[in-house]
Amino acid sequence: MGFANRRSQYFGRTLGRAVFTLLMVATLNFILFRVIPGDPAELLLGGARTSVTAEQIESQSQKWGLNRPLFPDQVVDYLSATIHGDLGYSFKFRGRPVAGLIVERLPATIALVGLAQLIAILSGVMLGLYAGWRRGGAVDHIATGVSLALYSTPSFWLAMLLVVIFSTILGWLPGYGLYTPGASTDYVDSLLDHLRHLALPVIAVSLGLIGQYVVVARAAMSDVVTEDYMITARAKGLTSGQMLMRHAFRNAMLPVVTLITLNLGYVVAGAITVEAVFAWPGIGALTVEALNARDYPVLQGIFLLLGASIVVTNLVADLAYGLLDPRVQ
Repeated sequence: MGFANRRSQYFGRTLGRAVFTLLMVATLNFILFRVIPGDPAELLLGGARTSVTAEQIESQSQKWGLNRPLFPDQVVDYLSATIHGDLGYSFKFRGRPVAGLIVERLPATIALVGLAQLIAILSGVMLGLYAGWRRGGAVDHIATGVSLALYSTPSFWLAMLLVVIFSTILGWLPGYGLYTPGASTDYVDSLLDHLRHLALPVIAVSLGLIGQYVVVARAAMSDVVTEDYMITARAKGLTSGQMLMRHAFRNAMLPVVTLITLNLGYVVAGAITVEAVFAWPGIGALTVEALNARDYPVLQGIFLLLGASIVVTNLVADLAYGLLDPRVQ
């Protein structure tokens, strides 16, 4: 009963911290875009200083409540609207709701970075754990060297290299876009065309992530195999497979779980530079478009989504830690 109470208290405290952090992230997100130079009312009117009168700016400020006190009126209104899913309206996209724009772009980003994460987790973690378990072997040396090289390589440079080799020189795969304009409307052909466009971006993102997972998983497993309980398990006559599954794997996964959950937050943000290289119409491309147009409502919505995704994935990491290692509770 005591253990169940401690677990419930731990989960409650963790959830409470996450909710409080989300409120702080939303408040900071509001303040950040209010300290940027420029009058929001002028931006709403198109930013043309010479053609907008002071009366028009004042009228626009009253319409959107921009003339009210920043604290607490505008902050409370912003938090209330955010809780109800209202993230404002875009300047660049002719007044379209920001929430709708983000939802529209999310599937492309999730397809790209989500698939890359899955490939990187399955291959990188397993390879890193094996390299750490068989320290000093050929697999360890090769995996560590290649992973460090990939880990230190900028993703945009890797993306451009893939485009030059596989799209420009060899012509095997398309180098930009989500699909081929004017391609067949047949479902199977459209799916294959989409997968061909998805291939190079996924490879670019997954290669960089694999390097991270291999390095972290190998370091975690290398530390675990030197622990006293592993020496004791070997002295008791346990086989290598039993030691790996009963003791080493679970303990080595603790830091790996943290990296995985933090990188899952990266799925929502998207690989901005990779999306820019491949003209991939996801959250990353939307961020670049909003930056170029000074579309503050869209940027504010994207930053809020990014912050919320990091908080949520940290919450998942804390809860997973509590399940993997009861001492955390």
